[in-house]
Amino acid sequence: MTQSPPRITKAVIPAAGLGTRFLPATKATPKEMLPVVDKPAIQYVVEEAVTAGLSDVLMVTGRNKRPLEDHFDRNYELEEALTRKGDTERLAKVQESSDLATMHYVRQGDPRGLGHAVLCAAPHVGDQPFAVLLGDDLIDPRDPLLARMVEIREREGGSVVALMEVDPAQIHLYGCAAVEPTGDADVVKVHDLVEKPDAADAPSNYAIIGRYVLDPAVFEILRKTEPGRGGEIQLTDALQQLSADEEVGGPVHGVVFKGRRYDTGDRGDYLRAIVRLACEREDLGPDFRAWLRSYVSEEM
Repeated sequence: MTQSPPRITKAVIPAAGLGTRFLPATKATPKEMLPVVDKPAIQYVVEEAVTAGLSDVLMVTGRNKRPLEDHFDRNYELEEALTRKGDTERLAKVQESSDLATMHYVRQGDPRGLGHAVLCAAPHVGDQPFAVLLGDDLIDPRDPLLARMVEIREREGGSVVALMEVDPAQIHLYGCAAVEPTGDADVVKVHDLVEKPDAADAPSNYAIIGRYVLDPAVFEILRKTEPGRGGEIQLTDALQQLSADEEVGGPVHGVVFKGRRYDTGDRGDYLRAIVRLACEREDLGPDFRAWLRSYVSEEM
C-alpha cells in the first residue's frame, strides 16, 4: 500500500528584504507593512496561508523588522482603549491579526538571497513539506492558488511551483520553467528551471510567481548550492536540481495560475493593486469608483 504524503501545515514567509524600491517610505518601516487600502500587505499573505490550512507560520525577518512581530501580537493598551469606547468594530480588526495563526520568527542575519532565506527555515520545518509565500505577490482569495498547490503536492508528492504565462519580453524578470502537460489542464510537469533568462534563451513563457510548496529535500540541496545570479543563493537553482532527479525529492509540478494577482513589489503595480482592491470593497467601492470615473474623465 502506497503511503500518502504527509499533510502540509507549515508556511514560510521570507520578509528580510530592504524594500529599496520604496525608499524613503521603507527607511524605518518594513515594506511588508505598507498598507494595501487599510491592511498591511503582509496580513493578506498570512490570511492566504491560513485559508489554505497552513496555520503554523514562520516569518524570516531581518534588522528593522520588529513592526512585523508587533502587528501579529496583542496590543493590550489599544484594545483596552477601544473596549472603553465600545468600538467593537475596530476592536475586532485589531484582534484579527493576532488571532490569525501561530506565528514564529527567525532572523536572516546575512541577506544572501531567497534560497538562503528558505534555508533559515530548516530547523523549524524539519522533515515536513512546507509552503513558501512571497509578500510581493498578493493572490485574490477568490482564486485559491495555494490550496490547489497543496492538493497537487498531497496527490503527487515532490514540490509544486506557481506558474503564470507572461509576455516573452517580460520573462527576464522571473524564474522560468520548461514544462510538459499532464492530465490536468492547470497542472504541468516541470523538467527544467532557469533564473531570469534572456528572452532568446527562455525555455517557455511560464514564469514562476511567489508561491511554492516544497519537499524538505530542498534543504540539503540549498546547503550545497553556490551563489548564482546576482551573487545570491537562488531557490530556482535548487528546484532545478530537484526537477532533474526525481529520486532526490520527488517530481516538480507547476500549477498554472490564471486568476487575480496583485504585484506590490513595484511602485506602479502597488498603486494599481490598491485601486483594484478599493474598487471592489463594498464599503469603499461605490464612492471610490464614482470619484475615479470623474477624475479620469477630467484628466483625459
